[in-house]
Amino acid sequence: MADYSLTLSDAEIRRYRLMADAAERRERELWAEAGAGPGARIADVGCGPGAVAVRLARLAAPNGAVWAVDRDADALAVASALAERTGVAVHTGLGSAARTGLDAGTFDLVMMRHVLAHNGGQEQAIVDHLATLARPGGGTVYLVDIDIGSSGMRNAPPVFDEMHELYGELHRRRGDDLSIGTRLDELLVAAGLDVAVFEGHIDVVTPPPGMRGPAWAAREALVAEGLAGPDDVARWDAAFQEAEKEGSGERRFFAATFVAVGRRP
Repeated sequence: MADYSLTLSDAEIRRYRLMADAAERRERELWAEAGAGPGARIADVGCGPGAVAVRLARLAAPNGAVWAVDRDADALAVASALAERTGVAVHTGLGSAARTGLDAGTFDLVMMRHVLAHNGGQEQAIVDHLATLARPGGGTVYLVDIDIGSSGMRNAPPVFDEMHELYGELHRRRGDDLSIGTRLDELLVAAGLDVAVFEGHIDVVTPPPGMRGPAWAAREALVAEGLAGPDDVARWDAAFQEAEKEGSGERRFFAATFVAVGRRP
């Protein structure tokens, strides 16, 4: 698996939770259609800090549960703490996207959100593995990912465009496809699943101060790759702080997000 580029800061955890709020509002009915209901066994692969996992666990209560897998132990610790505080059944475990360690053929719903774009060259192997986790005769694989070409921020300081371009170059160098959302259905078909849903929408989020998007969250990776230096990071930070202080218009993140659901025969 490619190295994950985002740093799990407090601001990034808040971003995940804002995204989860928006996802639940928009997709809740689709989650239910895909199998997220009372008594369901749900896998959340690449769960991050668990913002979506706890929402799915609420839908699976009282007799169902979520098995949340991530390769990042720090993210799993946040997910476990959130589940405990929320009082829902979420079982966390270390694992990669293509090697989760979960029991094959036992899940009503297998969800993966915003992971494939970070795993260039392994997308099909990952979806093939997810398909084996879904139960035969109706279990589903639920994929969500982006098209970066339709993403951006309004009323951002000019350095945002610079960061955004470098972020794209980071992923190009790694062989990642930041427009993978547009071909999620093809991955499901190649994995032997029947496509039940393939749709797209634009997410619009008002970020709180300190939240600057995935390019900022990837600043350490940009420095490590030689695409930026510490002076650049300091300059970006100063520009955002100044923009936030001036209050130059309300900022908006917007991103094209695609959803595809495949059903196992």
